[in-house]
Amino acid sequence: MKSPEAELPLALSVGDPSGVGPEIAIAAWRARDSAGVPPFYLISDPALIAARARLLGADVPITETIPAKAARVFARALPVVPLVARFVDGPGRPDPANAAGIIEAIDRAVDDCLGGRAAAVVTCPIAKKPLYDAGFRFPGHTEYLAHLATLHTGAEAMPVMMLAGPELRTVPVTIHIALREVPKALTTELVVATARITAADLEHRFGIAKPRLAVAGLNPHAGEGGAMGAEDERNIRPAIDRLTAEGIDAFGPLPADTLFHARARAGYDVALCMYHDQALIPAKALAFDEAVNVTLGLPFIRTSPDHGTAFDIAGKGIARADSLIAALRLARRLADIGTKAAAA
Repeated sequence: MKSPEAELPLALSVGDPSGVGPEIAIAAWRARDSAGVPPFYLISDPALIAARARLLGADVPITETIPAKAARVFARALPVVPLVARFVDGPGRPDPANAAGIIEAIDRAVDDCLGGRAAAVVTCPIAKKPLYDAGFRFPGHTEYLAHLATLHTGAEAMPVMMLAGPELRTVPVTIHIALREVPKALTTELVVATARITAADLEHRFGIAKPRLAVAGLNPHAGEGGAMGAEDERNIRPAIDRLTAEGIDAFGPLPADTLFHARARAGYDVALCMYHDQALIPAKALAFDEAVNVTLGLPFIRTSPDHGTAFDIAGKGIARADSLIAALRLARRLADIGTKAAAA
């Protein structure tokens, strides 16, 4: 028999309602049987979800509920936990007036998860500009989640982004910065801290007893002994030495151009990459519709589809829910692994 904790639903925040978040949430619920989607509840404005379903011609019964009752109604209706805020309904037309509801949905999902009412947080995509226009002061979604974690626990969280697909996991050490800024940002300390969090979460959240971390070089041929740049020998190799001294199975720096073929992937559990595109290009090339964004280093599980708001196709009924479905399924799997580990 499963423990009560294992029966907790997933908390799904709606994201920007002007994007594809509402319709992929609807599509994920409609695929609950055929795609093995675990029970979740959507935190949103119920009126907007009903209107979006009508626009798409989707016959979706919607039940306003609370987290404790969501799993019970999931089989017969899409459970929606209502927001206090109300949304302006404009598919493809982002509006700063929706910022309050977007943020409230994220806040509620995190609060439910840390309060024992949800097993994990799954987030639909948000866009930065409408939030910035409304006064949002965080660089992005992940940084805001780390802020909430710190508020709840009192301990500063360092979030680490991981792209997880069926064949490859990648972690970018530096993320949303210009390429010219990467060498300055790429310190030994940053590589070590990122690798520690990655190794710990792969062990405790993913259930991998001794995670293998393949560390990519920054420069072509991993610097070729300094002939193509000093960063690999000056910053990355000392980080690997420190990690191996701590008992973490990290190796490299490795030339990135030979790191992602099938034979190479068989030799590691995650590739630690030095910049955004070095990590995301192979992840998306191998699993564009199934890759999941997982945030490591938080005191709760958070997954997200690996795509943006897609304002250009919002409300047209052509958005695919594959990545959200994969995010929901992975969140459930990670929650179940955590439950089993706690019971052991």
